[in-house]
Amino acid sequence: MDGHRGGKKKFGATIYPNLALAKIASWHKLQGDDVMWYEPMFTGHCDKVYMSKIFNFTPDYEDVIDADEIIRGGTGYDIQSCLPKEIDDMQPDFSIYPDVPQDTSYGFLTRGCPNKCPWCVVPRKEGFIHPYWDIDRVANGKNKIVLMDNNILAAGGYAVEQLNKIIERGYRVDFNQALDARLVTEDYAKLLAKIRWLESRIRFGCDTPRQVKECQRAMKLIDSYGYKGQYFLYTMLNSDIIECYNRIHYWWEINEQYRAAHKSKRVYCHAQPYRDPYNPNYKIPQWQKDMAGWVNKKMIFESCDFMDFVPRKGFHCGQYFTNL
Repeated sequence: MDGHRGGKKKFGATIYPNLALAKIASWHKLQGDDVMWYEPMFTGHCDKVYMSKIFNFTPDYEDVIDADEIIRGGTGYDIQSCLPKEIDDMQPDFSIYPDVPQDTSYGFLTRGCPNKCPWCVVPRKEGFIHPYWDIDRVANGKNKIVLMDNNILAAGGYAVEQLNKIIERGYRVDFNQALDARLVTEDYAKLLAKIRWLESRIRFGCDTPRQVKECQRAMKLIDSYGYKGQYFLYTMLNSDIIECYNRIHYWWEINEQYRAAHKSKRVYCHAQPYRDPYNPNYKIPQWQKDMAGWVNKKMIFESCDFMDFVPRKGFHCGQYFTNL
């Protein structure tokens, strides 16, 4: 079982399996053990129950668990926790997730990251970026692959090797944690333009004012090699409401202009309120919740500016700026 949304990570409308639990399931099945989701009303007594939590702010499972041993793991419980190598080397068993597409594989080509973003625990947990699994091993015979690397383009020659393999094999992929636009070179742009992307979109992080120009530069470079798809930008919200608004509003205006010319959108944004990764009691400011509500509800984002957004009766978000 999992302490986070029933065993799955959920971003927007997409559900992702918990890789650690899927690997643990594979390992136990290899030992001849019976593996099932723990349900207090139906499962009965268990030898072991595994609980995984991705985020420290996720509430714990509160029901009584009838088991000889309960094993809790994942960053939400302990940032240093990790799977034993013999389990981490297992192919994950995605069959334990019946509502996850079974024609899709999930995994990592690299682990770690050279950046030290204040909202991210990856460098502390996984260290500097390093190779992990080859794309063929992650694919495991499937053509659709969701890759969860935190910064694949920082892997240099290994990244080039893996991207070339993705193209040669004809895999359809999604780097769901986003790429770093600052690292997009001519060589990377050529490769990224050739990849068959799931949902026909490339994801970038756009978390600072400088990254606006870098995303714009990377998009233009990739487009120059024939890419016709869309872009998806993760936009982290910091403590400066004016900076956050200007950064996201820039892309809002880009979409308005593009839609007027082509009757469609080119850039999708997703706003993420800042959370202190080491403080589970951190309180998100209301303006961040409202800005995320404006950006992430696509019909609202397309219909009005944040200044005109009314998240609650009697309050429009332009008031945040008049009170500064």
